[in-house]
Amino acid sequence: MSFLRNRLGKKPEAKPADPATDKNMIRVYDGYGREFFVPKEEWRAKVLPGNIKSNWNNPEVLYTVIVGALKDGFRSEIVAAAGQLYKIDPDRACAACVWGIVLMDEGRLDDAEKVFRDFISKHGDDGSILTNLAKVYSKRKNTSMADEILWHALEVDPNQESGLSWYQAIFREREGSFSEEAALRRVATLPKSWRAQLRLARTALQSHNLEQALAYYRESFSRADNPAPTDMLMQISGDLGNAGYLAELLQLVEPHFVFAVHGLQVGNNLIKSHLDLGHLDEARRILDQLYSLKRPDWQKTLSYWDTELAKKRLESENPDAYTAPEASMLTIEGPVWLKPTSPAAELFPRNLPDAIGVSFLGCSATVTADSDRIQHQLADDKGRMSRALPLFLAEQVVFNCKARVQTLVPWMAAGSGGFILSGEPWSDEDASKYARQTDNKNEFVVLSHIKALTEPWTLELRLIRTVDAKLLGNLACSFPPAKPEDSIPEFARQLLKLLTKEANVESRSAGKNYEVPPDKNFPYYLLRLEQLLAVRCSSMDGVPKDFLSGAREILDGNIELCLSCPTNITARVLLAQTLQTMKRVRPDILPEFKDKLALLQKEKPLTEPARTMIQQMFTEAITS
Repeated sequence: MSFLRNRLGKKPEAKPADPATDKNMIRVYDGYGREFFVPKEEWRAKVLPGNIKSNWNNPEVLYTVIVGALKDGFRSEIVAAAGQLYKIDPDRACAACVWGIVLMDEGRLDDAEKVFRDFISKHGDDGSILTNLAKVYSKRKNTSMADEILWHALEVDPNQESGLSWYQAIFREREGSFSEEAALRRVATLPKSWRAQLRLARTALQSHNLEQALAYYRESFSRADNPAPTDMLMQISGDLGNAGYLAELLQLVEPHFVFAVHGLQVGNNLIKSHLDLGHLDEARRILDQLYSLKRPDWQKTLSYWDTELAKKRLESENPDAYTAPEASMLTIEGPVWLKPTSPAAELFPRNLPDAIGVSFLGCSATVTADSDRIQHQLADDKGRMSRALPLFLAEQVVFNCKARVQTLVPWMAAGSGGFILSGEPWSDEDASKYARQTDNKNEFVVLSHIKALTEPWTLELRLIRTVDAKLLGNLACSFPPAKPEDSIPEFARQLLKLLTKEANVESRSAGKNYEVPPDKNFPYYLLRLEQLLAVRCSSMDGVPKDFLSGAREILDGNIELCLSCPTNITARVLLAQTLQTMKRVRPDILPEFKDKLALLQKEKPLTEPARTMIQQMFTEAITS
């Protein structure tokens, strides 16, 4: 949500570089799944030594640390750790490979050879060990011995990626690219070979020989272990997908897909194929399976598929089945995040049932329309802001004034349901009528409209008396959509003054526990208000279960807001209410957040009694 200022006489600020593309940064994740980037030098000097020391006697984790360091180019820093792994790792082949490779890279060829030959003498032939032994001889320029050992390595294990690729490269360099297929055919004759067949199948696809490729794939499956290797399914699904054979891809690969084993690497291709073929339920099933593994490094990709799935569902609907929205007006009593029955209600000023009633109606924005027909589309920034601002203004009034509030939300009941965004302001007469038709009496209605054709946007507000639709006053302010904190909080204070002056609404103290997340956190607070509204609407009877998109992002975003404002009770109650409402919509995903919520409560505890009340809400939400 950045906003680039370009003031007269000043050069525009340079856009910050994306750390994800910076080779000098290391990507890390914390206990909440948040992504961070650490400078490589800082990682090398401060983080890596600590990781090695704390896992010195834990071979499984130490191996991961060493492999990660090697990928990041920190070979010299892990020489001692690789030697330690060689001593303690019960997986002797893995330990010998890591230690031998490090020794080779250090130029200690004799030591590396000894490691490999010691392993062979004690444990017998191993394909990876033999391939690395062949590399020792290759580095010594002993080509004939390297070739002999490499072929024996493939006889022992014809499916090792490194060995097979090296074997292909040898033929390509010595005899030209035409000889590679012959080399693959030779390896394919070896018992248990399946990787060479995959590469032959790729060549067949490039020649548009689908039947030959499928024959190679079937042969590969007959020779591979069960479950099938991940890179095997990756290549088959990738090659068939790139060639456009989506039905064949799913028929061949999906029966072998085990989400806990093959993960995102294979799931990506299956989800895309299902989406392209219109199999939305099947795509959702795989997406949810991958989400359940709680991999923070997959989050961006899974969120992307979540959005694509929502788009496909909208595209599949038929807006021509009706010509005008069958609209109804939903009502939200009080703050969207504080129901009267909530345990947290005791933390805030009590409701005043006999006070003056004020309704809020927004959900309108002047935007560029693509056409005049009814269209379905995902929520955008303009629509979200048009719904978030009335919710925010309503809570400001109820906590700072002696008033009852409710927010009116136009809703399209036809089809799968959805929010209505009007392209022009609601009329004073219609707004008054809607406010009078609710169960509770409303003496006034606050009508808001956003002009969003150009930036900054303009928020216009009209205070109307409902009995005769008389305009009592109006306000307006401009604000950059990415930085509403510049104007909207002050605009809310102006509204409070307008209500006091024109509607005789008395002011009162909001209390110590109501605190709006300030500054850079304010835009995210508005977003989470609107998202809770969406969650509440998705829990209504008759709304399809797939109405809500990005459910996990909503919960993660609320947790992030709480981490940014660790003492803010309002933000924590907003999270708790979102969790409880989500339980009626997506109860299946809530267990994924149990550890994050426990960590939040432990590391960022609130004062009592708020901590206990909110913990009660968390527990109710995540308990079956």
